[in-house]
Amino acid sequence: MITATLTAAAPRGGPSPSRDYEYVLEVDNVRKAFPGVVALDNVSLRIRPGSVHALMGENGAGKSTLMKIISGLYQPDSGEVRLRGETVSLSSPLVAQQAGIAMIHQELLLMNPMTVAENIWIRREPRNRFGFIDHTAMYQQTEALLKRLKINLDPDAEISDLSMASRQMVEIAKAVSLNADVLIMDESTSSITETEVEHLFAIIRDLRASGIGIVYITHKMNELYEIADEFTVFRDGKYVGTHAASDISRDRVIQMMVGREITQMFPKESVEIGEVVLKADGLTLDGVFRDVSFELRAGEILGFAGLVGSGRSNVAETLFGVTPATGGTITLDGHERVISSAYKAIRHGMAMLTEDRKETGCFLPLDIQENMQIAAIHEGYCRNGIVDAAQLEADCHAICQKLRVKTPDMHECIENLSGGNQQKVLICRWLLTKPRILILDEPTRGIDVGAKAEIHRLIVELARQGVAIIMISSELPEVLGMSDRIVVMHEGKVTGIVNAAMADQTTIMSLAAH
Repeated sequence: MITATLTAAAPRGGPSPSRDYEYVLEVDNVRKAFPGVVALDNVSLRIRPGSVHALMGENGAGKSTLMKIISGLYQPDSGEVRLRGETVSLSSPLVAQQAGIAMIHQELLLMNPMTVAENIWIRREPRNRFGFIDHTAMYQQTEALLKRLKINLDPDAEISDLSMASRQMVEIAKAVSLNADVLIMDESTSSITETEVEHLFAIIRDLRASGIGIVYITHKMNELYEIADEFTVFRDGKYVGTHAASDISRDRVIQMMVGREITQMFPKESVEIGEVVLKADGLTLDGVFRDVSFELRAGEILGFAGLVGSGRSNVAETLFGVTPATGGTITLDGHERVISSAYKAIRHGMAMLTEDRKETGCFLPLDIQENMQIAAIHEGYCRNGIVDAAQLEADCHAICQKLRVKTPDMHECIENLSGGNQQKVLICRWLLTKPRILILDEPTRGIDVGAKAEIHRLIVELARQGVAIIMISSELPEVLGMSDRIVVMHEGKVTGIVNAAMADQTTIMSLAAH
């Protein structure tokens, strides 16, 4: 049971009360190669018990690969892993869990048809005296765990009915329930609000105080200084250095990560704003949002802000025909249109980068070029039923180079790329369609600081070319730094449309909280 401690009972019994080791986890000279690329080139990492150790680096630096080795998903080609001072062979995720290692993956690994309780205790369900799953006991244990973590969820709620933020909290509860010595958190704040981040950090501080060593992967500089004791930087699969978080500046950390200075994170320029290309008037989706009205002009970057659950992404999906409106009108270039499918939206010159690249973006079994060309192949590259394959491949390669997608070649399976590089491929997909209206839902989620600056410059360049852009972001500095105007939503309604140059974070949060 879990009433006496922060975590639930686990196979090994939790952090040791007395230790004769300095590091709970040590990685020495680990190497891992995939066809055509060396993901890790003799890297090292040391995690102290009772500390938060941030692992930093650009997308493709090798962070997630190393974490998959530590959690038993991958096997190293060479090198050594030591746990509590002893060399270990982590041959599978189950072996790693039993050894005291838990991981919260960047791409959530939950079973949608199952409940919160079933996901938390999968393969560890309490049993009755007949050997059957004791659902009452499982509910009670889940309820106690969620209460202890101050997570307000129903243990019987189905995962498919939860928001991304709530699913993230389920993953956190599941990891905590394993009672591990080492907890790996990969981009755990990418899908949650500022309030939920504060909640998560409170949980992390409690876990740190109990002696757990936490590996915290993040691209957010402010989180490094707020939660981490130490940090290690990887670059291009190599170890760069380890420092105390209090001993080094933000600019120096960025330079270690990217090997160059990032001079301007938000390179917003004043560009000529043209005519209205899209107008929403009283747009409504029953039970989700209502009476949403705004205008979008050529060359404008229109930011959308609001807390998770405010309806920002739902409005974007309705504009793109994923969930057709139940009321109101959409006008394109002065003509009222009924956009009942994504196909129709594309034919009208629209493109949309979705919030969840795994669920609604990537075709994971396909390669990079197949993922990129899928939206454009019938539009600009097909004549009389014949595809201009040479031109298509050349354009795919050129745009991948422009966004610095790290891959051995265009035929690498997209599933083998880091999350950030997958995101870049999806942006490439929509740029190939040459859209007039581009909807970007969390375009820099899970993207490293160098790539963020590149994508921001690309957004400005597109605006300069006259593309009308809707940008949804949970990061207020990004919304304020990149937008011309900002639409703020709260519980399905627009609470304000403000000029970004005249607004600040307090203004936006006041409207978002209504």
